[in-house]
Amino acid sequence: MGRSINLEGKVALITGASSGLGKRFAQVLSQAGAKVVLASRRVERLKELRAEIEASGGAAHVVSLDVTDYQSIKSAVAHAETEAGTIDILVNNSGVSTTQRLTDVTPADFEYVFDTNTRGAFFVAQEVAKRMMMRAGGSQKPAYRIINIASVAGLRVLPQIGLYSMSKAAVVHMTKAMALEWGRHGINVNAICPGYIDTEINHHHWSTEQGQKLLSMLPRRRVGQPEDLDGLLLLLAADESQFVNGAVIAADDGFGLA
Repeated sequence: MGRSINLEGKVALITGASSGLGKRFAQVLSQAGAKVVLASRRVERLKELRAEIEASGGAAHVVSLDVTDYQSIKSAVAHAETEAGTIDILVNNSGVSTTQRLTDVTPADFEYVFDTNTRGAFFVAQEVAKRMMMRAGGSQKPAYRIINIASVAGLRVLPQIGLYSMSKAAVVHMTKAMALEWGRHGINVNAICPGYIDTEINHHHWSTEQGQKLLSMLPRRRVGQPEDLDGLLLLLAADESQFVNGAVIAADDGFGLA
């Protein structure tokens, strides 16, 4: 007998849902039956995604969210729960990067990357977790899921994106700290560390000389597709993963082994 992940009755909040991996994560969770809340600053793109999901028979809501603004985080989470119901799953996905040597990093660059990737991710998770804890009422049964999207760059420093690597390494350690502290409140916190994934932001890069050089360095001379993360995302979001807490899982086609 076959078995599939069923997220019916669950509410999932996805940050950075207007494009790339965030958009894919929202589509996948919706297809599994979850009611999804789409969050980012680009509200018009979120509305387009909502229409796509609803046309496929899913349920979606849109909230405006700037993860660099603490008040925006609090308002967005409150709005999400008013619109869709209490949040069962958080996919903490918002992220930015710069390409430069560390000696060229300015204070503005540092704030730009860390405010989104580290500070923003932390306070989104904190706000959602507080609400999850209130509902858990002391129960240790792992009913809630927080999935932080880190990066293979958080496990292995990559050239020219050292600042990004630092910010994602913080997310990796943050995931472990949250898992340790919040596990007793019925919250499982895990991290996905994607390798190189082909998205609309970097698609053009793979046909350039620099992109081809990078491809030649990858274990199987290929980049991943957003759908390559579907299975891992669904596992970490599902009730079936109740014994998985504090895991940091690389989905990089073996790149981290080289």
